[in-house]
Amino acid sequence: MVAVRRVMLGLAVLAAAGELAAQGAPPARTLLVRPGSALPTLAAAVAQATPGSTIRVAAGRYREPTVVVTVPRLTIVGEEGAEFDGEGAHEVLVVRADAVTVRGLTFRNTGVSQMQDRAALRVAEARDCRVESNTFRDALFAIYLQRTTGCVVRDNDIRAAGADETSNGNGIHLWYSPGTRVEGNTIRGQRDGIYFEFSDGSVATANVSEGNRRYGLHFMFSDSCRYERNTFRANGAGVAVMYSKHVVMDGNGFLDATGSGAYGLLLKEITDGALLRNRFVGNSVGLFLEGASRLDIRDNDFRRNGWAVRLMADAEDSRFRGNIFSGNAFDVATNSRALRSDFVGNWWDAYRGYDLDRDGTGDVPFRPVRLFALVAERHPETLLLLRAPVTAVLDAAERVFPVLTPQVADERPLMRAPR
Repeated sequence: MVAVRRVMLGLAVLAAAGELAAQGAPPARTLLVRPGSALPTLAAAVAQATPGSTIRVAAGRYREPTVVVTVPRLTIVGEEGAEFDGEGAHEVLVVRADAVTVRGLTFRNTGVSQMQDRAALRVAEARDCRVESNTFRDALFAIYLQRTTGCVVRDNDIRAAGADETSNGNGIHLWYSPGTRVEGNTIRGQRDGIYFEFSDGSVATANVSEGNRRYGLHFMFSDSCRYERNTFRANGAGVAVMYSKHVVMDGNGFLDATGSGAYGLLLKEITDGALLRNRFVGNSVGLFLEGASRLDIRDNDFRRNGWAVRLMADAEDSRFRGNIFSGNAFDVATNSRALRSDFVGNWWDAYRGYDLDRDGTGDVPFRPVRLFALVAERHPETLLLLRAPVTAVLDAAERVFPVLTPQVADERPLMRAPR
């Protein structure tokens, strides 16, 4: 009985302490920001907010110094037409608290700075924040996540109009921000559309990044990330993924990256990753591999590129299987005589073999490296002769008696393109 009484007394003490703590904590509130009201600015509302409060921002153009949020679990929601203007001079909103949500606001005009990475919305040293359904116009950096964990950036519309790379920052910028989800955003006209650095375990899904000055996606030093169902179109240099491992890129479109230094996808120092079911269409170079190794490159579609795949000598131990190569000027090019990656079971529109045993694969190998590709690699000016009859004759002779081209062959080419 004594033990039971002690337990009951302990529970009563805990309950009383919890009640006192609840009485001492200020209640969550809903605050309305409206021009000409008692709370005419977001800063005034943040100053009165308590953890768990909601701030609703009425329509209007708000011009105020940078607002800093340090209240956790705060929700800031904009009504239609709620706009914040950085007046070309400063950041607009900085979040330095956990579990803050920013939704439905428009951010404009941070101005250009060569001294700082000025962002319209910065989340710094916080966890589990959400940036959703906002609009960003003419911001140097639109959304900047700095040393965050587990944040979500979803359904934002980001557009910039800077004339060149120096007058644009990145649309969505992650720095030391693991576990971030970047979903359903549209980014246009920035320097890099999406930038990941030191952000392991992050996911980018269903974003559209197009018409950016440099890269649609620029990614470095971020292991175990996934990129799924994104569209990267007509970006200045395409997409670059570098210095990472265990990266999976599944179902993306790498489209219309044209120019002498443009790639649909550039992989540099990437290991133990996978490229699955992606589309490479209309690029100067579809896929460029340098220092990349142990990649599973499977079920991708390479169509109407200049070079579909370019592999440098240090790209090793990757496996190409089930891919479609159609309408490319050059299917495969390399600067090595001894390529150490495998092509098995791909479909090539240039294959002219036969299938006597009707097992669906060709009875003779296909050699995808054209002799003229080697010539063009060393002398780009010869591309003027790409459609000349003599070029076709040289390629046909080399296929019959391969002497000069690297010994690269698909031993089991598919007779029909896979679905």
